[in-house]
Amino acid sequence: MMTNKVWTIGLAIFSTLALFGSKPIMGQRLPPPQVQDAQVPCFFIFGDSLVDNGNNNGMLTLARANYRPYGIDFPLGATGRFTNGQTYVDALARLLGFRNFIPPFARARAPREVLRGVNFASGAAGIREETGNNLGNHASMNQQLNNFGSVVQVMLRYFRGDTSLLNSYLGRCIFFSGMGSNDYLNNYFMSNFYTTGSDYTPEAFASLLLLLICCLGFEVIDKGCCGVGRNNGQITCLPSQQPCQDRRKYLFWDAFHPTELANVLLAQSSFSNQTFTYPVNIQQLAMA
Repeated sequence: MMTNKVWTIGLAIFSTLALFGSKPIMGQRLPPPQVQDAQVPCFFIFGDSLVDNGNNNGMLTLARANYRPYGIDFPLGATGRFTNGQTYVDALARLLGFRNFIPPFARARAPREVLRGVNFASGAAGIREETGNNLGNHASMNQQLNNFGSVVQVMLRYFRGDTSLLNSYLGRCIFFSGMGSNDYLNNYFMSNFYTTGSDYTPEAFASLLLLLICCLGFEVIDKGCCGVGRNNGQITCLPSQQPCQDRRKYLFWDAFHPTELANVLLAQSSFSNQTFTYPVNIQQLAMA
């Protein structure tokens, strides 16, 4: 039986316990916040533009999405999400029972606000520090972990310095990390690590990928709903660009990011499918 939910769903694995090095401050213990309808008390997110929800808005970078048509189907409009509506983690948070979307680190500071979780993801971020520098500023994986450390200190004040109580609280939370694609796209294509490039011609590999995604139910899988260039797949959506009309038919929103429907379907599959997520699905993890 699982006793700790500090699991990382994604590519990077890290321990929250390493961030608690100070001794507890004497004081009265506060009870943990009520979970209300959520299956876990908090949800922390690390990643790149696939799950960024506004952390890049104030940065000097080309990796921004706080303009239309991004967010065209999102209730709050263009918030900085790189899709037309919900991201994968937005949909996953809803499935976990959170009433509100997890806030971005850029505007989450108050103890009561961060107790439910924080999204640290940043467009163009990668595992390597220099990844994405060609697009401008961003929060790398190391910076996102440092930002998490600052949030932990805020939470520690709420728990009046009691690291044991805080560790117990965080041990019931879910952590998501989805990072690494930009280390290929915006850094270096590592042919030395994979034989795919020699096993398939570009045409054969493209055909294989189309076979894998053709059964998802989308009518359009070979071009983006908006964007620039061949199949709308070379540059992301331009400000005020007119996107496709029926976005539910499209797998891709722009050159790199899925549509809201694709994100929702992915979240549903990883949440409850017995074979999609290994070794347990996210619902089982939340209930453990």
